[in-house]
Formats: sequence, structure tokens, C-alpha cells
Amino acid sequence: MKRLTPRGGAIAWVRVAASRLELRTLAMIVAAGAAVMAFLELSEVTELADPSAFDRQILLWFRNPANPADPIGSRAFEEAMRDITALGGFACLLLFVVIAAASLLFFRKPRQAIVFVVTVLAAELGNDVLKAFYSRPRPQLVPHETYVYTHSFPSGHAMLSAVTFLTLAAILSSLDARRGFKAFVFSVAIFLTVTIGLTRIYLGVHWPTDVLGGWTLGAAFALTARVVLGVWRRERPVEIQDLK
Repeated sequence: MKRLTPRGGAIAWVRVAASRLELRTLAMIVAAGAAVMAFLELSEVTELADPSAFDRQILLWFRNPANPADPIGSRAFEEAMRDITALGGFACLLLFVVIAAASLLFFRKPRQAIVFVVTVLAAELGNDVLKAFYSRPRPQLVPHETYVYTHSFPSGHAMLSAVTFLTLAAILSSLDARRGFKAFVFSVAIFLTVTIGLTRIYLGVHWPTDVLGGWTLGAAFALTARVVLGVWRRERPVEIQDLK
């Protein structure tokens, strides 16, 4: 058997890695990079002394024009918004992640479970670090309709719900080739992510740019997780001697 030189081994390793990448995977890498760039653009608002006209206008859309302290809708609607926003809170998402990971393990999908849990934990840590780094104050334009205790940018509810639901949708869609199923799981994930993010603006605890920042970075985490899973999921890695 022909012996490979160190240089030949390096070239072979590159060929192995390239063989695992598909055009769709490359597109997801580009999309993840674009999401990160969008987040960095949005982060520039944290340097402003006053909120932008965009932030103020969108936040006031969810308020009674005659009384900005009063959110639009009935008291029952306000309570429903609090219920929905709780779905993006730490306790609810933790419970969801545990159940989803246990389900993946039950169906003998350990790789998917590992990627899912690691992605969510990394996003949680990243969100805490970014909040401390940017230290953007919470909106004071309207009263807060729910309790908050951290900085504003990026929105943790928006980011972590995007990471959790979009990553799980990506994992589930990779396990079933049916287009209808893929469309269904992504529709549910996007609906939950968008709805939870909007409740943060409705309740007056986040500027719209906080939520947009959370969405973009959450999408970047989910896309990265899908790329990692796509490269890792091969049953048998390509051996160097197979490339000769």
C-alpha cells in the first residue's frame, strides 16, 4: 500500500472535508455569515445616546395613541401576550430542550441530541456575554408590562427561541425527506420565534432592534448547527486510502 507523505495526508484531509460539503451546506454557511453581519450592523444602535426613530415608532405602534402607557388590546389580550412571551423564557425553553433531547435519544439519534443541546447552551452563554458587553438600557419610553432584570441588547427571548425552535426544525427536517414535513416544522418554528419576539416589543421590555438582533444571531446559531450536523452525520468517514 502506498504510504502518504505529511503533505499528501494534508491534501487528502482537505479532500475528505470537501467531499462532505454540498452546495446546500455552503449556502447555509454563507447565510450564517450574513446573519452575523446583520447582527453587527444592528449592534451599532447600542452606541446611540437616544433610541432611533425606527425603534420609537415601532414600539409605539403597540400602544394606545391616547395613552402610551396602555398596550393595545383588552386585559385578556395583554395576559395572553405574557403567556406567549413565557415560551421564550429560560424555564420554558429549558424544559422544552430537555424533552426534545430526551426524545432524540429515545429514537436513537445521539448526534442530533448532542448538536441540539450544545447549540442551545452556547447560545445561552453567548447571549449573557453580549448583553453584558453592549449594556444597552431597557426602553423607558413606555412602562414594562413584565419583569426584567438584564440588559436589553440582544433580546434573549428572541435569540434563544430562534436557536431552540429553528435548530430543532433543522434537525427534524434532516430526518424526513418529505417536503411537506420540512415546510411544516419550519413554519411552526418561524411562527413561534416571530410571535415570541413581537411580544417582547408589545410588553415594552425591548426595542425592535433588540429583537431583530436576537433573531439574526439566533438564526446564525441554528444554521451553524445544521452545517455541523450535516458534516458529522456520515455513517462511515472517508478513509485516506479510499482517496488514492
